[in-house]
Parts: sequence; C-alpha cells; structure tokens
Amino acid sequence: MPEHNHLEMSVPWVEVTVTESDWDAAGPQLLTGAFAQLSLIRAFEEFVLGLAADGLIHGPAHSSIGQEGGAVGSVLALRPGDTVNGSHRGHHQFLAKALAHVTPQGIDPVRPYSEPVRALMLRSLAEVCGLERGFSHGRGGSMHLQWKEAGAIGTNAIVGGGVPQAAGSAWAHQHAGTGAVAVTYFGDGAINIGSTLETLNLAAAWKLPLCFFIENNRYAVSTRVDEATGEPRLSARGPGFGIASWKVDGMDPLAVHVAMSEAAAHMRAGMGPAVIEADVYRFFHQNGPFPGSAFKYRTREEEAQWRARDPLTQIAGHLVRRGILTSPDVDSARARAGQLMAEIGSVLLEPVPGGKPDERRIKAAEWPDPAFVDVGVRGDLTEFAGVTFADRADFHGAGKEMKFIDAVAGVMARRMSRDDRIVIMGEDIHRLNGGTNGATKGLKQAHPDRVLGTPISENAFTGLAGGIALDGRFLPVVEFMYADFMWVAADQLFNQIAKARHMYGGGNDVPIVLRSKVATGTGYGSQHSMDPAGIFATAPGWRIVAPSTPFDYIGLMNTALQCRDPVVVLEHVDLYPTAGEVPAGEWDFCLPVGRAAVRRPGSEVTVLSYLAMTGYVLEAVAGVGTVDAEVIDLRWLDRGSVDWDTIGESIRKTNRVLIAEQGALGTSYGGWLADEIQRRFFDWLDHPVQRVTGGEASPTISKVLERAAIARTEEVADALIEIAKA
Repeated sequence: MPEHNHLEMSVPWVEVTVTESDWDAAGPQLLTGAFAQLSLIRAFEEFVLGLAADGLIHGPAHSSIGQEGGAVGSVLALRPGDTVNGSHRGHHQFLAKALAHVTPQGIDPVRPYSEPVRALMLRSLAEVCGLERGFSHGRGGSMHLQWKEAGAIGTNAIVGGGVPQAAGSAWAHQHAGTGAVAVTYFGDGAINIGSTLETLNLAAAWKLPLCFFIENNRYAVSTRVDEATGEPRLSARGPGFGIASWKVDGMDPLAVHVAMSEAAAHMRAGMGPAVIEADVYRFFHQNGPFPGSAFKYRTREEEAQWRARDPLTQIAGHLVRRGILTSPDVDSARARAGQLMAEIGSVLLEPVPGGKPDERRIKAAEWPDPAFVDVGVRGDLTEFAGVTFADRADFHGAGKEMKFIDAVAGVMARRMSRDDRIVIMGEDIHRLNGGTNGATKGLKQAHPDRVLGTPISENAFTGLAGGIALDGRFLPVVEFMYADFMWVAADQLFNQIAKARHMYGGGNDVPIVLRSKVATGTGYGSQHSMDPAGIFATAPGWRIVAPSTPFDYIGLMNTALQCRDPVVVLEHVDLYPTAGEVPAGEWDFCLPVGRAAVRRPGSEVTVLSYLAMTGYVLEAVAGVGTVDAEVIDLRWLDRGSVDWDTIGESIRKTNRVLIAEQGALGTSYGGWLADEIQRRFFDWLDHPVQRVTGGEASPTISKVLERAAIARTEEVADALIEIAKA
C-alpha cells in the first residue's frame, strides 16, 4: 500500500483577532488618530458620492465606504519612508497614507483641522473631479491618485496592474538599504490575475519587503469570490509561494493594525514578503451612490449585517467605552469632517445661475487648460543640458573593428562601471556567458548584485522595473529575449510604463531602458520573430532606438541611459555577427536624440530604413546600380524623435520616398510614417510614398516560407526598379 505523508506549509499562515483587552491596551493616540482618519475619509467619500449623484464626477466614483478600516489600520502601522500603491478603489488607501504624511503625530479629532489637512483634502477632491489643482492636474481622476512625496506611488485602474510596480518600489528600498517596505493594496479579483501571481513568486524568490494586502470585499462587480476561485480564503495563495500570510477582520481597524505591525516587522527583518487578507465590505455598488442590492446581486439583509460592523462605528464605540472621547465628541468630530468637505466643495463649486436652489456646477477657473492635453507625453530632454553630442564624423582618433554583439556587452559594462544606479534584469542574462547571445557577457561577474536573472515572468519583472524607474533611485535595464514577448507584458509596457508620466500630470520621470532583439530570418517561427517598432510607435510615451552599426549602438545606448523617458532599444540578430568601426578609447559619447544618419547621398529617391534593413537597402542600391538613391538610417523611430529636418531636406531634393522594413504588413512601422510624410511634404512629392514590407503572415519555421514572409535586398531592388520606371 502506498504511504501518504501529510505536508506542512514552510511558512506561517495565521488568522489574527483582537479582544476587548487588546482594545483596552491600545494607545489613545493610535485610536483617536485612526478615528479622525476614518471620519475624514468617510466624509470625503460621502461628498464624492453626492457629486456623482449630481453628475459632477466625470467617470467612475469607486467608493471605499465600508472598507476604510483596512487602509487606516494598516497605514498607521507604517513608517514615513514606506510606500503604498492601490487599485481603482483607492481613495481610502491614498488618503490614509497622505494624511499620515501631513500629520505624522496623528490627527486630534476634537481640534480644528490643520491647514495641511485642508490642503490635502482639497487637492484630492480636485483630482477626483478632474481639475487643475489636483495632484495630477486632473488627469488621474478617481482611479489614478499619486503623491510621491507622501509615499503614495499611485493607484491603478487595471486590476492587478500596480502590483509589479510596488515590487519595484520594494526592490529599491531593499537595494538602498533603508529598511523601508512597500504595500500594494488590491481586491479579490486581482488575486487571480497573472501579474499578481507572477509578482508573488518573484517577490518570494528575491525576498522583497513587499506586503500584498488583499481587500477581500467578496465581489468583483457582481461576481462573488466563491464563484471565481476554489479557495475563497485568498491568503492561502501566500504559503503556496512560500510567503508568510495573515488573515484578519478588515472591519476591525485594530486587528488590521496588529496584523500589519507583525507583517512589517517580518519584512524589515529581511524575511521576505508578506500577505495580508482583510475581510471587508463595500457598502455601495462597484461604482456610484447605490447599494449592491439595487442591482439584485446582494440582499439587503447581507448589507445590513455588514453595515452593523462599520469600522467607524466600532472604533467610536471603543473610544467612548474607554472614556477617551464622549459621545458628543464623536458626533462633533463626524460633523466637523462633513463641514470640512462642504467648505472645500465651496472652493471648487458654485451655484448654477438661474438653476434650482441646490444645483451646483464646477467653477470654470478650476478646469485644466485644454492646451495642457499632450504636455508630458514625453519629457522635454532637459536632462541633456550640458551633454556634448557626437556623431561618426566628429571622431578623428584611432578606431577599431568590433562585432555588434561585443559593442552591446561592452557599452553596458562601461556604463555599469561608471554608474552604480544601473541594474539589469531578464531571463538567463546571468548565465550562459552573457545570456543566449552574449549581450551581457562579463556583467554578472563584475556586478553580481546588479545583474538579476529573472523567472519567466515578463509581466512581473517588467512592471518591477517600471516601479524602480518611478522610484528614481536606480536605473533599470530590462532584456526581452525576443520582441514577441512584449505581448506577454503588454499591460506593463503600454498601460503602465508608457502612460505613467502623462497620466500622473506630466511630472514623473520614467527612466527605463528595454532591450529586445528582432529575430526575423532566424527560423524561430511566428512567436519569436516580430519587429515591434510599429506597435511601440503607436504607444505615446516610449522613445524607440534602432541602431544598425556598432558605433551607433554605443552612442544610442549611452543616450538611452541618460534619457528620463522609457526607451526601447531594438537589436536585430542579423547585426550581431557583423562588424564595424568604433572609437578605440572614447566610449562615453552620446548620439543626439532625434538625429538620423544619411548612409548614402542621392538625388532620385529617398529611402528610409532602420536596423538590419538599412544594410539590405544599401546592398540593393549597389546591386541595381541605376537609381541614385539617398539612404537614410532613421535611428530614432518614435513620433517625438523622428528627424524631420533630415527627411524633409532629402525629400525636397528627390521628390520621391521609399520606406523599407522587414516586418509584417499588419504591424508595419512604415504605415504611420508614410501617412505623416504625405501630410508634411505633399507639395514636394511627385509620387505616392512607396513601401517595402514583409507579408501579412508572421514568419514561420519553414526556411522557404519564412523568406517569403519577410523583406530583404531583393524586395528593395524590385521597388527601386519600379520607382525608376514611374
């Protein structure tokens, strides 16, 4: 007969409850501070729901009423240097951290509110209303609240989307040796999201000081948690990843405070991440001023049972029982919180002229200037003030031949030796003598704590790098083994990193470099061969670098690492074995942002290309021999960095344009570029812009079919001959 041995968890998983004696032992300042915070947050949420009912909130109003005990109880167990982020239902988390920041000694509920508290509540309300004086000038609204100075690093509208970024914040705390921790708040829906599960694993593997705080309010929108998972005790996820976990009644602020205090001590002791599951209940529907029962997925009886356990009522009862406050004190504090919101509202709102007695509108002067709409999509490049740029013609000293792949590894080695902020991460980059292609050769040996081999979890480590970038103390470089993997991490690349500067008001630097190789023509098939330039070009926020020579790679990577915007550096595997001249000693030069290179002057047609296709274009021009083509290597591909001066000068000379790229037709970079050229230079064109691309299908494994799916020298030559006939 087989034996069955019971297996034990390797980490603790406990439920924390408190008794009346614990309430009696709690310090009066802790309890009055928590009560004051709860009163302010509740008054804020009630005021917001009133505005939503009057149609004065543009977009959703995800109320946290009923859930405030979890946020307040946990935040009051944190230190000033700790950081938090949250979900789309995050007013309470944001306000709890911000209130703790402006009142580090706590708020006395029987005294008038300080000016910093008033200013915070006003800016928060303005942001929720989408107004200029908000933290993000109204761009973030209800779901994207950020005040980095307070350690509130951003709430997030994508379920689970902010979890990897919090891991980046935790990594920065850990690497800086500050003893600080990070907390990421999310709901029962996010616990089943891939980015959350990937981050649980990564945080455990790297022992990050990160608390995964689950607000289990039992419903997504209307789907019950027991419908969505076979284990509705969501803290059970933690031990499965080797993470110590706590389960607690989130309606009890003191119990949450105890659990977070224990979890924080665990993390600060270097024992790795923690999970806290707080059972809470949102008193209203997913969005707006109606209860869930109005939509028939909850009963009034269920709602009444949870309302009877209101965290605000519970803490007030203990304060009165212990004689710390009187019942009139409690009532007065609640009333003053409501009065504060009314006073703040009067700053932003005014009566509607000729309207009904209580009809209000937002004051016109409070709205952002429409001209602000695109400000901050990318930075203004002031970080390059004082930088001396150089191009190939500027070097007159000794040079040497070098393989492209050696330039990739060499420039990163030089930068890492001179800038200890740089940390690189990716799959297998720490072994195999520099990863699968040698791009990180020697780096792990030289910088063992800054070359991080990751699990196969693109969402987690890309988002973690984004969190490091937003933190600002370190400079992350991420390697994607293949460009196709961007789809796996698409939320972090395009919803998070690309939008972070603009969404939070234009002031966030997001210094991150993503390296990825284009493997077209290598036989790796449909899921390892794409050219992602056309996709990245549609995502405002990313700058795109496409070097075609070892010299350019060195200068462009130096520039990318200096830039305060996210930069994707594309590398074509066809270029790795090729060689070119680089300076023998000077490797610290930067190539200018937005400067193309004329690889061959000509007078009959302007050919625009990038990466390995530039070499195929030059080969085609030489092979045809009868078309005097000017070949421009774009080098910078994003909308904000295209060198229109060089392109325009060439078009005014040749009056014809051919855009040549290898990638598939559907994700073609040249599609938007051709459209823009025809708008900018229509009067100078004697012929519609022509394009050479791959076919509609992705390249496949068959050598013959792969060659048929991509473009190279022969396709460019055919296009040049056709242009000559026109």
